[in-house]
Amino acid sequence: MDQYRVFGNPIKQSRSPLIHQSFALATEQVLNYEIQFAELNGFNEAVTEFIAQGGKGANVTAPFKEQAMAMCDELTEHAKFSGAVNTLTFKNGKIYGDTTDGVGLVNDLLAHNVCLENSRILLLGAGGASKGVVLPLLNKAPKSLTIANRTVSKAQAIVEQYTNEPLSACSFEEANEQVFDVIINATSAGLTGAGLPIAEKLITENSVCYDMTYGKELTPFLKKATELKAKQVIDGLGMLVGQAAESFYIWRGIRPNVDSVIAKLKSSLFYRYKF
Repeated sequence: MDQYRVFGNPIKQSRSPLIHQSFALATEQVLNYEIQFAELNGFNEAVTEFIAQGGKGANVTAPFKEQAMAMCDELTEHAKFSGAVNTLTFKNGKIYGDTTDGVGLVNDLLAHNVCLENSRILLLGAGGASKGVVLPLLNKAPKSLTIANRTVSKAQAIVEQYTNEPLSACSFEEANEQVFDVIINATSAGLTGAGLPIAEKLITENSVCYDMTYGKELTPFLKKATELKAKQVIDGLGMLVGQAAESFYIWRGIRPNVDSVIAKLKSSLFYRYKF
């Protein structure tokens, strides 16, 4: 039976085995997918051992995505731009790396009938979560994509990776003076609700607000957006399942339906913030 893993530290909270086993059942694929804890200084060794045991592929979560990238023999364009890898494929003696977070985000937005083409998109935060979604968003031909961050230089560093794209960087204060159609939160404010980085006036009845985090209830960011009568509020559960679906497609050549798995997670007692 083909073996797959998700490596992380911590990792007990991962819903990836449930997601991938559900995909396998729905698509009649025979595989086994399990969590695997790796010591902070033992990721490379754990992956190498898994490959030696015949492992076919693996997902990677915090804090190992950059280390995973360094292990790869070949990287996709998405992975190169994001600077991190969440999907490893072991084939012909090589390690192939990809990042599927951005595709998961875009597919979830499209599934919610959000128009990205010619839209003005604001991406809050310039960390790893943001880096991984910029290229897939740009591929949908927005009118503009603005990355706002407290430290503008971090946002600017992402912008400088791209040429001839409608991409810019600014501070949160500068973002407050602009107008956006879609606002995507990739900051910790989605979890804590403390110090939401943008002014309330940015969120209007025409706004689509997306939070990369999720929970049993609306995240603090989405609660505020709802209070401000945003046109649409969407949490990141669909992104989680969507990025897993893309990994599954990379490994098995079949793109599974995500709707039933999202419904299963929503009804689960384990519907929490952590992946």
